[in-house]
Amino acid sequence: MLTRRHTLTLAAAGLAATLAAPAFAQDWKAKYPELVFAIIPSENASGVVERYTPFVNYLAKELGTKVTLRIANDYAAIIEGQRAGNIHIGMYGPASFARALMTGAKIDAFAIETNIDGTKGYYSVFYVKKDSPYQKVEDLKGKNLGLVDPNSTSGNNVPRFALDGMKIEPETFFGKVVYTGSHENAVIALGQGTVDVAANWWNDEQESNLLRMDRKKMVKADDFRIIYKSQQIVNSPMAYLTELPEELKGKIRDTVLNLATKDKAAFDKIYEGKQGPLVAVDNKAYDPIIELNKFVDALRKKKSS
Repeated sequence: MLTRRHTLTLAAAGLAATLAAPAFAQDWKAKYPELVFAIIPSENASGVVERYTPFVNYLAKELGTKVTLRIANDYAAIIEGQRAGNIHIGMYGPASFARALMTGAKIDAFAIETNIDGTKGYYSVFYVKKDSPYQKVEDLKGKNLGLVDPNSTSGNNVPRFALDGMKIEPETFFGKVVYTGSHENAVIALGQGTVDVAANWWNDEQESNLLRMDRKKMVKADDFRIIYKSQQIVNSPMAYLTELPEELKGKIRDTVLNLATKDKAAFDKIYEGKQGPLVAVDNKAYDPIIELNKFVDALRKKKSS
């Protein structure tokens, strides 16, 4: 039986809970008055700014706090930024995310890109100029190879894994191995003749870095052709700091996973109608990429010993 005293006590407790809820919500805003969203440099900086600014604005509006876009100078910068806690949300490639986990970054993947057909993978390819005589990688002995970044999945780790399967040691087989810094730069280097073959990412016949560059009128896709395509690689993740408050992580996760429906214009600005919505993922999905990184690390050690 509830007495008047019990009723007053419960009412007071309910009022306290009601008052505590917004106060709790304000706690994380006081600690995190600004959130930093950073992305690896897959294309030139101006292209990233144009592609992701609407998304960052959407994120800020939904979270009710300032969100700053940061374009990392290289793949290692976003890894170190999250390790140091200076980057709250990061958009990675699979290998750079796996490297972040391997080097002690306390981060959690929460969203993964999908393709139009719902699959969650893409490929590494080797491009050559369309009018070149090269039909397979083995034809390029003594020529120059363009890779993207040491922490790039499709631009370094998968190519090195593939070349090892062909019994090719890049630094001795090719005349020169060049790291171009971004996928766009790799294609440009190939077009200019700085390299004779270039590694890059490719989703399907409808979407690739090359097609994006063609749409921006940077190059003509028809000027290049693929001579090698890898097995499918798990798609790129978005990750936040593990230490962020659970309420904040939940809001970030819900906001990102609802991007395609809540702000279709911002979603289309990133993916240009060529990919499906972001869906939930966790760190375990990238265990195979950690193993790939370890394999490439072992190759480097073997080469230097």
